[in-house]
Amino acid sequence: MSATVISPVRRSAQEVRRVIVSNIGWVACGIALLLVIAPLVDIVGVVAYNGLSAFSLKLFTTSTRGTGGGLLNAIEGTFIITISAMAIAVPIGVGAGIHLSEYGSNKLGSTIRFLSDVLTGTPSIVLGYFSYIVFIIGFGWGFSLAAAAITIAILIVPYLARITELALQQVPNTMREAGFALGASEPTVVFKIILPGAASGVVTGALLALAISVGETAPLIYTAGWSDHVWNGKFTHSPVGYLTYVIWTFIDQPDAQSHALAFAAALLVMLVVLAINIGVRLVVRRTKFV
Repeated sequence: MSATVISPVRRSAQEVRRVIVSNIGWVACGIALLLVIAPLVDIVGVVAYNGLSAFSLKLFTTSTRGTGGGLLNAIEGTFIITISAMAIAVPIGVGAGIHLSEYGSNKLGSTIRFLSDVLTGTPSIVLGYFSYIVFIIGFGWGFSLAAAAITIAILIVPYLARITELALQQVPNTMREAGFALGASEPTVVFKIILPGAASGVVTGALLALAISVGETAPLIYTAGWSDHVWNGKFTHSPVGYLTYVIWTFIDQPDAQSHALAFAAALLVMLVVLAINIGVRLVVRRTKFV
């Protein structure tokens, strides 16, 4: 007996076109991905290479002197501005988010959401100029930690409020009903049931706010000013140094030492933001499994 030869099934014209279009789509997606990743890798690589070459013990133990020296004052200033702003913004932002989620189905809630969205879309430099008029000139505080911290807090409160609201709305209503059925009061239901259930979303909002605090420049130019010295403990009438000022100003100087400090400051900001992201992801992952 002769072997039977099975001929392959011929594809229809429609199937051929579908395969061709699919391959073109995959190629286009790959090119788009490359266009996104390549600049990012280039930026990170240039900043990391130039920043690491400027790292030394002196960088972390001495303050800037003109356009030279170290970054001790800028590192300390960024830290205290960020912590102070978060201390102001987190209670207000999370509290506003709770109110919008649980009691915001009225005109007041709609107004707060509208104003929050408007403030979120406002350029940060406009907020910085507003704070300069109010705090620096109006209140007579001068360039200071208080003006800078309050300005950054105003900037990040809308993000915290809206993200907290969205996170709380993801908690099933059955959990609220179960809490009330057991005789729990409203504060107990909110703070012992709903808020822990939305912890990952609230932490995500805090992460975004923290990243914004570390990376802002324009509002701080108008409020914190700049100082070559470490913070002296005064909340007003005392300028404060910060890392983003070094990046913005020193890179325009003609000497290599200034450029090295600018790249070192940029790398420090990148590392801080990376560390924040990793830390929060670990906390969120642990929360999910608890």
